[in-house]
Amino acid sequence: MLAASLDGHRASASHADSVLNGSVRYAPLTSLWLMAMLAGAILGGPLYFSWTALALFIISTAIVLLFGHSLGSHRKLIHDSYQCPRWLEYVLVYLGVLVGLSGPLGLLRQHELRDYAQRLPACHPYLRHGARFWRDAWWQLHCCLDLDHPPRIAIEPRLAHDRFYRFLEATWMLQQLPWAALCFLCGGWGFVCWGVCARVSAGVLGHWLVGYFAHNHGQRHYHVDGAAVQGHNIRLTSLLTMGECWHNNHHAYPGSARLGLQPGEWDPGWWALLLLQRMGLVSSLRLPHDLAARPELRRLDDLGGHQAQASSPPAR
Repeated sequence: MLAASLDGHRASASHADSVLNGSVRYAPLTSLWLMAMLAGAILGGPLYFSWTALALFIISTAIVLLFGHSLGSHRKLIHDSYQCPRWLEYVLVYLGVLVGLSGPLGLLRQHELRDYAQRLPACHPYLRHGARFWRDAWWQLHCCLDLDHPPRIAIEPRLAHDRFYRFLEATWMLQQLPWAALCFLCGGWGFVCWGVCARVSAGVLGHWLVGYFAHNHGQRHYHVDGAAVQGHNIRLTSLLTMGECWHNNHHAYPGSARLGLQPGEWDPGWWALLLLQRMGLVSSLRLPHDLAARPELRRLDDLGGHQAQASSPPAR
């Protein structure tokens, strides 16, 4: 029996094995894209190194991860956990595309498939990061999964038919070119290698690496009954991931705009949202107590090791 929280999910299936049976195959375009970026970073980075280029890498990576991936792609586009003007949504999602993972609609579809699969009792190892470390790296970075009976993923027309998002979906790799040209004009090949190639490489590899550990190792506050996968919190990466490392919290309350729910769980994405709220640019930030109760969700007693009901969020 499926959890009631899946009733309104974007994904739905007519076959019980919809997320279980399939084959992993090599995806040449995705693989060559990453290899090209890695080549530019590994070969060109040391050759054209400068402290200014390194600073460009750090600043540009932080911007696209914080405002693009965390606020734009994840907390807004995928989970709609806060409200903002359409122009700001476009800016944030565009910055998310610059991370280099995918187009916005492709990223949304892949997330919905994984999220749906991980809430079911069993799913393919590809969808739950269930393979060994190096095999999972090969699968996630160079391959794709062809399911025998894939679930239907229904994206709401506001997103699926949006002209800007469709344009980004068709040109997401090409979106790096204007920034590569600007980097070259401002700082030559050093800026290109560090400001584009190294930034994209760090974003793609980091996304996989955090995803692997967040589904296999780390602290847990919550348990989702009947789910094939439990999320884990990776405490030491809170600043590097802009708060996205609190994945056990996120599995418990997917629609929450705040991911660091316990004392001491730093969440730069949440801090940025609070700043934007003060500026009058965002509103209606959803928190755990704003979400529907989940009977399948339980709070883990860290001291006793047993489980307690967690249909309501921790007190703040």
